[in-house]
Amino acid sequence: MKPFTFPKNFLFGSATAGVQVEGGDRNNNWYVWAEQGHIKDGSDILRAGDHWNRYREDVALLSQMHHQIYRMGIEWSRIEPEKGRFDEKAIAHYREVIACLLRNNIRPLVTLHHFTYPIWLDKEDGFASKQIVTYFERYTEYVVEQLGDLVSEYITINEPNVFLLNGYVAGMWPPGKKDIPLAYRVFVNMSLCHIAAYEIIHRIRRQRHFPGKTMVGVANHLRVFDPLRKGHTLDHFLAEKQQFFFQDAFADYMTTGTLPFPAKLCVPSGYEGHYADFIGINYYSRNIVNAVDLTTFVQPDRPVNDLGWEIYPDGLRILCETFYERYHLPIWITENGVCDNNDVLRVRFIAGHLRAVKEAIDKGVPVERYYHWSLMDNFEWLEGESARFGLVYIDYESQRRIIKKSGKFYAKICENGGCTEDLVKEYHL
Repeated sequence: MKPFTFPKNFLFGSATAGVQVEGGDRNNNWYVWAEQGHIKDGSDILRAGDHWNRYREDVALLSQMHHQIYRMGIEWSRIEPEKGRFDEKAIAHYREVIACLLRNNIRPLVTLHHFTYPIWLDKEDGFASKQIVTYFERYTEYVVEQLGDLVSEYITINEPNVFLLNGYVAGMWPPGKKDIPLAYRVFVNMSLCHIAAYEIIHRIRRQRHFPGKTMVGVANHLRVFDPLRKGHTLDHFLAEKQQFFFQDAFADYMTTGTLPFPAKLCVPSGYEGHYADFIGINYYSRNIVNAVDLTTFVQPDRPVNDLGWEIYPDGLRILCETFYERYHLPIWITENGVCDNNDVLRVRFIAGHLRAVKEAIDKGVPVERYYHWSLMDNFEWLEGESARFGLVYIDYESQRRIIKKSGKFYAKICENGGCTEDLVKEYHL
């Protein structure tokens, strides 16, 4: 691999989500899901990385690893533990976490919703509730009023398409539904929640004269959908349709308030506008589509991670170019990482994907940031503690933190603003 250097204003960092690292929260829908025995390794969210208590140690690691930015989740279940009642101690805790980041010159990007919500909302049908937009508006208003002097950058909703597919189509995640009409309602509701939150964040920060440039967007889970057989009409057609229903519909509606014809006839109208200040891309893999038996699989000659997902760095370049051409907004890589329990793939994974980002920048795409997923090993949803994505190893029994080889490599990239010739030699890239 040849060395590569990013523009001086490019920012490097990492990301986590509240429930996945904090531990100790019994008041959200994923705690209930784990208690019902759905987690493959039998773990639950109560241990995780104990970040709620150890955040100072974790911020020190961020600083030690030269991270300039950090994407963090806040938990609705902690902030509004009962319907209409906000917990001042919880929001004060998040203020202190953010203040700790700022003292270490690390810029926070706050995620309002990352798959989880309070039990009281779960009892009211979650994002299928007729009142969900009102509830999300109230929650957003409270958070921005309380944190807005410290935080200027927000993700409203993380991976709405994954939330919808796993929770309402495949039934693998809470609430465990397999209901297409209900999934359509959730699609609309989540989109309207984002649109409302986008406007609220901008309004409050403008009215209160909070410092910093307001930046609001969605963390979109995006994949490349390639036909198995190049030039085969059915494979191409199915790949195109899977791409639209899996990711493009959410991205279009949440960014512009409308959809292409004829899909636009199926969603509420009157929302045409501008609802994103950047395009957040969460990228992990691609889909190879086969129209013969409607399967999606990985080609046998491709490398895969520990979960069997194809490692395809060039897909990140393709998505950066495609989504910039579509929306003409700055691109932030809000997640990119690899399940690699023995830390043997991650160095080359990071180098390959960052090189793909640099290639997109060289072609004129304004990619501004890269958040590696994740800072540390965490509770990885259905996989529990068994799937490790972190730059930092967590010994769950002792909660000891150890920076991995890949974490040290990425730290040097953050420090140097790219992959130097010395790094190429040291890590045999």
